[in-house]
Amino acid sequence: MRLVERLRLIYRMTVFVISTFTLWLGFEFTVVCLRRKRIDAINRWVPRWAKFNLKVFGVKLETHGKHLDDGQPYPSRDAGSNETGSIGRIFIANHRSGMDIPVLFAVAQTHVISRHDVANWPILGRSARRIGTLFVDRTSRRSGAFVLREVDKVLKQGEGIAMFPEGTAHVGDEVHEFQQGAFNAARRAGAEIIPLGIAYSDPTAYFAGQPFLKHMKRIACLKTLRVAVEVGEPLTFDEDSSVELKEHARQRVQELVNRARARLDVE
Repeated sequence: MRLVERLRLIYRMTVFVISTFTLWLGFEFTVVCLRRKRIDAINRWVPRWAKFNLKVFGVKLETHGKHLDDGQPYPSRDAGSNETGSIGRIFIANHRSGMDIPVLFAVAQTHVISRHDVANWPILGRSARRIGTLFVDRTSRRSGAFVLREVDKVLKQGEGIAMFPEGTAHVGDEVHEFQQGAFNAARRAGAEIIPLGIAYSDPTAYFAGQPFLKHMKRIACLKTLRVAVEVGEPLTFDEDSSVELKEHARQRVQELVNRARARLDVE
C-alpha cells in the first residue's frame, strides 16, 4: 500500500468512527431527551450519517427518480400515513458491494438485513442493532425464518426494509435470479416493492469473495468512487403471483442498473 493510500485509509476510518459516535449520541438525545419516536430518529439521523460518510470515503453519489430528484430519501411509507396499520415498503436492489448498505441508507428510509456476525463487531455492531438492523445466519433455516417474522413486524409498523433478492453479491451489471423471500414478505404484508438499480464506476468496489474487511479496505483506499442509483415506480401484486412478480421485478431492476450504468458512462 502506498503512503498516500495509507494516510487516506487512516483519515477515513478515524472520521468514520467519530461520525458513528456522533450518530449514536444524536440518536440517543433525540429519543431520550426530545422523546421522539425511535423510527423518526432513525429516519432523521441515519441518512445524514450515510451521506456524510459517503463523502468522506470519496463516494460521489448520483441519484435519479422519485423523491431522489428532490434530494430526499425515499420514504418508508406515504406521507401522512401515520395511523396504526399503515404498511412499510420493501426496497429491492442488485447487490455488488459493501458500499450498497450506506448507499441505501442515503437514498431510502429503511432498515437492512445483515450477516449475523456483524452484530458482534465493536461500535458498528451495536450501532447497527440500535437503528433496527436485522441479522441473519444464512446457514440456518431457523435464523432465516426468524428474520422473515421480524420483516413482517417491521412492515406492519410502517417501517421500510431493504433486501437484496439475488441472495449474495455478484460482480458486474447482470442482475442474477432473484430468490422468493422478499416477494413472499411483500405479499403477506401487502407492501409495495420499490426497485432500485445501483452501478459503480470502478470494479474495485465489487465484492469478489474476499474477506469483508479487506474488501472495505480496498474501497477506502480509492481516491474517488462514483455511484449511480436509479429508483423505479412501485411494484404491487395486483393479479400477479409472487413468482411472476419476482421475474418482473428482476427485469425492472436490470433496466434500472442499465440506466445507472449509462449515466456513469455519459458523464
